[in-house]
Amino acid sequence: MVTFEVTTADSGSRARRGRLTTSHGAVETPAFFPVGTQATVKSLDPTDLAALGVQGILCNSYHLVLRPGSSTVRELGGLHRFMGFPGTIITDSGGFQVMSLSELAKIQEMGVRFRSHLDGAALELPPESALDHQRDLGSDIRMVLDECTPYPSSRGYARESMERTLRWAARSAHARREGDAAVFGIVQGSTYSDLRAESARRTVEIGFDGYAVGGVSVGETKALLYDMVEASTAELPVDRPRYVMGVGSPGDLVECVARGADIFDCVMPTRNARNGTAFVRGGKLSLRNAAHRADPGPIDPECGCSTCDRFSRAYVRHLLQANEILGAKLMTIHNLYHYMELMRRIRDALSRGKFGEFRRSFVEATA
Repeated sequence: MVTFEVTTADSGSRARRGRLTTSHGAVETPAFFPVGTQATVKSLDPTDLAALGVQGILCNSYHLVLRPGSSTVRELGGLHRFMGFPGTIITDSGGFQVMSLSELAKIQEMGVRFRSHLDGAALELPPESALDHQRDLGSDIRMVLDECTPYPSSRGYARESMERTLRWAARSAHARREGDAAVFGIVQGSTYSDLRAESARRTVEIGFDGYAVGGVSVGETKALLYDMVEASTAELPVDRPRYVMGVGSPGDLVECVARGADIFDCVMPTRNARNGTAFVRGGKLSLRNAAHRADPGPIDPECGCSTCDRFSRAYVRHLLQANEILGAKLMTIHNLYHYMELMRRIRDALSRGKFGEFRRSFVEATA
């Protein structure tokens, strides 16, 4: 189980600082969890993550069920032992793959039928099995099976999808066992504020340890993203953690914190790193550009990461151009440090009662 307490609430927004405690330690929130889809944050090991101050990661149960198999992970002691990561682990249920692998998925009332993207083998995933697999994986926080509603969706389909997610959530709640780890319900409703609010209220009525906002950052505008997060969090209890799934850019994190979010995950910092794009104060920087071929300076002069402390833009660019593994690692270290530092600055601003000033200065710096 998890506990959560709000330690500071911002007077000018819904932002709050808190502490989420699981059996693998305390997580200071707001917090960003890097994505470790296959039980690894690409190019880094747990020692690297610890040095960066990473408090938790997200793993994807769909991918781990296919390879190496959730029962295999269970036999090897669960994800924490399997991957050597001591912090908090969230597992997704496979709901996002309903959208991202839609050509291989068939949605039915029983759940979802997948064809493996690896070998075409059939996988049936009802809500109960989604929790069983996550139980095998031994994660600290487990997500109910939901349908990540695609964008755009008609109002009629958004309601149909939302109702199905609610029925699956009720089945998931019924399938919980005594002593289980935390289970989070997921708010859906596409880009319709009233559906979002209704989904949140009804998910809370079912009752979960925490609540997630799903189906955002799937192609909608930033304005819609923020509106849907706000419509969802406004109906969620203040004493439970709120997790915005799949978000996002540094600006998204700041704006969603202002709307009451506590936890985030996204592939953006790690995927951009492997593609040669660095996050820096004020925006982004492409290290593959020829302008950096002989640049002796660090990626970001204001950054305190080990990459910026030891290596030049020219060297990192050379590694990327040569497709050397070290290039991906150094970039990933930099980008995750940038994200961890941003979350530290947000938490500090909240503790000092200065979040409004921080938010304004951040927007001005990135405009």
